[in-house]
Amino acid sequence: MFNTNVKSVLLYACETRKTTIQITKKLQIFINRCLRLLMNLKWTNKITNEELWRVTKQKPIEVQIERRKWNWIGHTLHKETGAIEKTALDWNPQGYRRRGRLKRMWRRTIEDEIRSTGRSWNEVKGIAGDRNAWKLFMDALCTTRSKRIR
Repeated sequence: MFNTNVKSVLLYACETRKTTIQITKKLQIFINRCLRLLMNLKWTNKITNEELWRVTKQKPIEVQIERRKWNWIGHTLHKETGAIEKTALDWNPQGYRRRGRLKRMWRRTIEDEIRSTGRSWNEVKGIAGDRNAWKLFMDALCTTRSKRIR
C-alpha cells in the first residue's frame, strides 16, 4: 500500500527532474517518518534508518530515484529515431544563460554520471539499443552509486 499509494505519488516524474541533496534528504526524512508510523515505532524505540529499510524492504530514496532515472533514459533511447523524447535528449540549446539561472542542469548531471563510468554519451546510446546490455549497465551504475551513498 505504501509503495503504490504514497511513494508513487511522491516520486512522480522524479526521473526528469534535477535532484539536489536537500531535496533527497527531505524526501528520505518524509519516507522514514511514514515507515516509522506504519511500523508503529515511537521515538523511544531506537532503530537505525538502515535497520528500518531492511525490515520494510525499502532502499534509500537516492537509489530509487537513480534507478527510475536510468530506466526512463533507457526507455527513451530505445525509441525509434523520430520520437520527440529521443530528440530532446540530444538537443543542445544555444545562447547565454540569464542571470540567476542554475549552472547544473539535469543533462549535465547525466553526462557527469556517464563520465564516471568511463563511457561517452554515444556509447550509452549504443548500449541502450540492446536491452540486456542496458540492464547490466544500469545495474552496475546504480549499485556503485548506492555503495557511494552509504
